Amino acid sequence: MRIIFFGSPAPALPTLEKLLEAGHKIELIITQPDKPSGRGKIQAPPPVKEFALMRNLPVLQPVKIRQDESALAAIQKTNPDINVVVAYGQLIPASIIYLPRLRSLNVHFSLLPKYRGAAPVQWAILRGEKKTGVTIFELNEKMDEGEILSSEETDILERENARQLETRLAQIGATLLIKTLQGIEDIRHSPQDHSQASYAPRLKKEQGRIDWTNDASAIERMVRAFNPWPAAYTFFKGQRLIIHAGRRLADTGTGGHPGQVLAIKKEGVAVACGSGSLFLAERLQRENKKAMEAAEFVRGIKIEPGDIFE
Repeated sequence: MRIIFFGSPAPALPTLEKLLEAGHKIELIITQPDKPSGRGKIQAPPPVKEFALMRNLPVLQPVKIRQDESALAAIQKTNPDINVVVAYGQLIPASIIYLPRLRSLNVHFSLLPKYRGAAPVQWAILRGEKKTGVTIFELNEKMDEGEILSSEETDILERENARQLETRLAQIGATLLIKTLQGIEDIRHSPQDHSQASYAPRLKKEQGRIDWTNDASAIERMVRAFNPWPAAYTFFKGQRLIIHAGRRLADTGTGGHPGQVLAIKKEGVAVACGSGSLFLAERLQRENKKAMEAAEFVRGIKIEPGDIFE
């Protein structure tokens, strides 16, 4: 099958690789422009572009695909059988969606109609879902509202963070898409029940600031959901501290104020939270420093019981 592939970050790569392994012909790859990255803000290509260059696959990087006539002309010239979209990062116009004979399919990391939008993995963890999955659906001009061709459910593991879950879903989605394409001519399309829809808007950096008046379970979900980005963080003596991993402790009734350090344990820093709950920060990082396990971290920065995380 002749395919144009739309995708940008690393979670798009398993689908691209599986398509090639299955013998499909990737006629063109559309990905996001290079962006500044790292402390030096050096222009860096998205992972899908790096993959394309390694495999000598043609690649385009329109700044705004809805306004790029040259991108549309290249797609029309390619004349694909189908478009495949995985975490591309831009809204695709109708002129491209409906161009191929078999239209355009999207691999979405949730069980639609739940968690439509840019950050379905993060919001599923944040809201305490026990299950999620992948949906293959046909794109239309609305956000994640097209008819469903296939889906697969999976459990969210107890301490799984967003990076880990997204990595698993990327593999599930890649395999599911190949199966879906095998029967694409005969698969029944199922309309979504829009009354059951929920949304997963793009995250902002400021959403990562921890509110210690929340229950420790909510803070644990936040730490998992915001790993790796935007990262859950707090402030200690004017320094921004990122918390990469942690968990709610069974202990309650401590009497500490929310944000107060109550104990320094080998396995982590115990912090008072709302409703008398306790959160154990197990892996921490000072801004622009490397992440460390708690035992190593507290040797480099003096934290004592009674100190306050702001």
